Amino acid sequence: MQRLHDIPLFLQLTLLASVSMFVPALHALSWNSHHEARVFFYAGTLGLFVCVLISIAISTHQERRRGGLGNLAAVVAAYFVLPVLLAFPFYEAVQTTSFLNAYFEMVSAFTTTGAPLFEPGRLSGTMHLWRAQVGWLGGLFVWVSAAAVLAPLALGGFEVTASAEPGRSDTPLNRDAPARDAHRLTRAVRQLTPLYVGLTALLATCLIISGDRPLVAVIHAMSTLSTSGISATGGIEGSTSGLRGEFIVFLFLLFALSRLTFSTDTITSRRQGLHNDPEFRMGVLIVAGVTLLLFSRHWVASFDVEANENIAQALHALWGSTFTVLSFLTTTGFESSDWAASRGWSGLGVSGIILMGLAVTGGGVATTAGGVKLLRVYALYLNGVRELERLVHPSSVGRSSNQSRRIRRNGAFIAWIFFMLFALSLTLVSVVLAAHGVEFENAMILSIAALSTTGPLITAASETPVSLVDLDALGKLILCAAMVVGRLETLAIIALMNPVLWRD
Repeated sequence: MQRLHDIPLFLQLTLLASVSMFVPALHALSWNSHHEARVFFYAGTLGLFVCVLISIAISTHQERRRGGLGNLAAVVAAYFVLPVLLAFPFYEAVQTTSFLNAYFEMVSAFTTTGAPLFEPGRLSGTMHLWRAQVGWLGGLFVWVSAAAVLAPLALGGFEVTASAEPGRSDTPLNRDAPARDAHRLTRAVRQLTPLYVGLTALLATCLIISGDRPLVAVIHAMSTLSTSGISATGGIEGSTSGLRGEFIVFLFLLFALSRLTFSTDTITSRRQGLHNDPEFRMGVLIVAGVTLLLFSRHWVASFDVEANENIAQALHALWGSTFTVLSFLTTTGFESSDWAASRGWSGLGVSGIILMGLAVTGGGVATTAGGVKLLRVYALYLNGVRELERLVHPSSVGRSSNQSRRIRRNGAFIAWIFFMLFALSLTLVSVVLAAHGVEFENAMILSIAALSTTGPLITAASETPVSLVDLDALGKLILCAAMVVGRLETLAIIALMNPVLWRD
């Protein structure tokens, strides 16, 4: 049989998904839920058996597609096909839902969207664990695929600073390309997996110490690191850890602002120190700026309240705004327990526009966050500043490094193209949903939630939460496609149509 890293990427993912099913099987068995335990055990065993047979069957075929196209195609196929495998045990275990709903749930989890299709009380603890685990594996897949697949092809945000064109590698294709791809993939897994597992275990331990039940702590830890926002209690505000738990989660959400918080193997790492990283600085600036704007409105609107009440309520409002803003900027979607109090204190009402704007902006490149990404926003900011300087001083020369000039010129152009593609995708999905009978406001919320992979936005952006259960089959399939497009990004899908990549 082939060595593990010689197996095609899609088969590796199927193998990993099959093995992961034994975790909820053990959890269900420990709680004497024998039906759920049997379903996950049989599904995992069958999937593992089929993967082994396929690996043996293809062991004699050594030739593999050159360059990064094979792995990129596997990444695209994984988001569409792998949820089918993941949905089978979910469908058989729940028993009271359709397979389409199970597939939608798995697409939502694997793309780290976390759109709430089922009420928390309808699912058992094992089902919640499986949803969070799929989202957690999807987050790890984002990390690995960004470093090993998208970065060499200058996609996923790397096109802003890379010297190659989007979808084109810096190095020419040759016979050694498959070996390099396999080595790059193996190296990314070895470097990132221990860190990802360790951070999740550390966060879960801290939440347990803070007062959460072990299952709730593990689910929230997985959802935080993967930015899926999946919860067994309806959100972080429903946990028993309280303010201490929120503060701990807040610290770990910072990992979604920049890849430099956990790795230095990308193009943005040329700047020494996290304080010099443009993504992290812009993320902190957005969090601080939006929080202060909300807080100033809170303070002005509450002058008619007694002073001794203002101080305590102001502190709660400040924390609620800070946590919620960072959570939606990283496309996690957790709301602080003080968020409702802060909105009520200021009379702000529904803040859907603010939350949707934060979700569209998104987090850092090569992190589990979705959205447009902070690096692209930074590139557009640099270009805008330079254009304003030229309006004032037409003969001026930009004073910056070669890397900044690359971002300001070609990087800003590519970032603007991506932003336009994102806007067109948003328009298309909204129009299709509206034409399908969904109210326009709800269609816009659903589109932004899907394309930015911020599922909790569906319940937080409007006074009346949008019910996904009421959508028919076609509407759910449209959202599934939108979630995949939002996770992969439009440029990666367009790159597959590049005829150069298909040449031998």
